Amino acid sequence: MTARSPNHTRHLLFVMLSRLHLYIGLYIGPFILIAALSGMAYLLSPPLEEWLYHDTLYGVTQGEPQPLADQLETAQRYLGDSSLPSAVRPAPGLGDTTRLMYSDPGLGPSEHRAIFVDPITLQVTGDTTVYGTSGILPLRTAIDHFHRQLLLGDVGRLYSELAASWLWLAALGGLLLWIWRRRSLNALSGPHATRRRHATLGLILSLGLVFFSATGLTWSQWAGGNIAELRHAWGWSTPSASTALIDTDTQPHDEHAEHRGHTAMVATSIAPEDFDRALSAARQAGLSAARLQIMPPSSPQQAWRVAEIDRQWPTQVDQVALHPRSMAVTDQTDFATFPWAAKLTRWGIDLHMGVLFGLINQIMLALIAAGLVTLIAWGYLMAWRRLRAASGERFPTVAEPFWQLPLSAKLSLLAGAIALGLALPVLGGSLAIFVVIDALRWYVKRRDTGRSSNAHHIR
Repeated sequence: MTARSPNHTRHLLFVMLSRLHLYIGLYIGPFILIAALSGMAYLLSPPLEEWLYHDTLYGVTQGEPQPLADQLETAQRYLGDSSLPSAVRPAPGLGDTTRLMYSDPGLGPSEHRAIFVDPITLQVTGDTTVYGTSGILPLRTAIDHFHRQLLLGDVGRLYSELAASWLWLAALGGLLLWIWRRRSLNALSGPHATRRRHATLGLILSLGLVFFSATGLTWSQWAGGNIAELRHAWGWSTPSASTALIDTDTQPHDEHAEHRGHTAMVATSIAPEDFDRALSAARQAGLSAARLQIMPPSSPQQAWRVAEIDRQWPTQVDQVALHPRSMAVTDQTDFATFPWAAKLTRWGIDLHMGVLFGLINQIMLALIAAGLVTLIAWGYLMAWRRLRAASGERFPTVAEPFWQLPLSAKLSLLAGAIALGLALPVLGGSLAIFVVIDALRWYVKRRDTGRSSNAHHIR
């Protein structure tokens, strides 16, 4: 069989893929494991957050809710000044509290100081930091920061981007390996049955793992920027109601607003009663969701923005921009008219966060994450057994079968690797490091083999 034989080329590609899959598990596995475990903690934390902050989130259930103006004045008395919030979330239901969110230069990006007010008793029930569009409280904020960046800021974000960049390759590579050797896998028994179980579970989870990877990359620092530019170029950006009173063209909206804050100052000419006027105008304009966020103008040239923030199913994320004096609608977006690409992006992000279908969503994603942890554990178990049983080269190089491929196959693989590296820079950088190390290992192996052969001939 020659090197140009199609069967031999397929065999070499299989060997390359098998070894690459092994190395992804060995070197990227720890990062994926941390992401999976911290993701499970985040998904399962809402009930704990509800219990821990119950007195903050909930008030009395008997009585008549007071106007937002009165609730805002309660917060002003509590704070000891007349500052206005940068956003207000009216109580979505009887027994819930209203959230008044204040920008604070001492807080991090997307963080606000939130004053919680019982709309019936006008009592302040809580004063804490909340994070992002989802408004998570300190417990879940800490878990979220650990999941995304190991509490290390932008430097730590490289870990999650590394995990997300390689996860889809590991999942699809495992799927191809299963297709190639599914018959031989069925015959495995004893200690080797772990390989069959690993392959079977990977097959079951493959779609979910690719989903985790794809949606996780949209939050990433480098690949996420490329994805945002691509979506904007293709017209896939999510519309948002423009608050510009002169230019009311719809502007692109960032679905990851939970990772950015409303840091603009509030216009000083706003009165507390204007929040009630904005709420009434938004309701008349058709915003029917129970969960709303009211954002006052940041300057005289800006309009109010009122947005639905109920991202469960059915999704309610319509927005209106309101003139600061007349409260007339100056711009409006309706989720029903969004492009399908924008809708799928919105649903994908919310599904990843476990909010689209509530508890069912959270349980399903947690089960996928638990399955991923099991896959990694089985992978390391197989690697350990291989180390103990190996008598020669324990982990062969990828460079060896690559070098034996036909030139056309080599060039195709190189072109694909370069394209992936440009699209996913963290993957490209780590792949370059891997290639250098693997090539050096192969070179050392060939050199040592050559020396051994020469010594044998001399003797």
